[in-house]
Amino acid sequence: MHFYELHEGDGDTFGDLMLVRDEEMDPEDFFELVQSIRGRVQGSFQQDTLIEAIAAELERNHGFTFVSDDRLTAAVNVSRKDGDNFLADLDADDDDREDEEEGREDDDVGDDDFRTILAEFDPRGDVQPN
Repeated sequence: MHFYELHEGDGDTFGDLMLVRDEEMDPEDFFELVQSIRGRVQGSFQQDTLIEAIAAELERNHGFTFVSDDRLTAAVNVSRKDGDNFLADLDADDDDREDEEEGREDDDVGDDDFRTILAEFDPRGDVQPN
């Protein structure tokens, strides 16, 4: 198995994902393939991120497997503190979908899914009262 990674973002926010392929591909060839797919899908993809759209295309047409959370069999939170170690609930998304379909709201405040919001903050700036 050969592993490949895609990164997206800048110095403040970023995302990355892993791909697996049985046959090795030269890094320069992989780069060229990714560039060609990026050019085709940019601005017209259905996924949340550009790298997910590229990964989907690599999986669909080029023999790669996108190692996404949907493929996880188990996830374990590991900590130095005994009480912080646990087996994660991988069915939480399925439970959320079932709740939405049945018109129920989820009372859980913490979600495993998140988005990043970048805001500029000047701690020396003038305070503006509301």
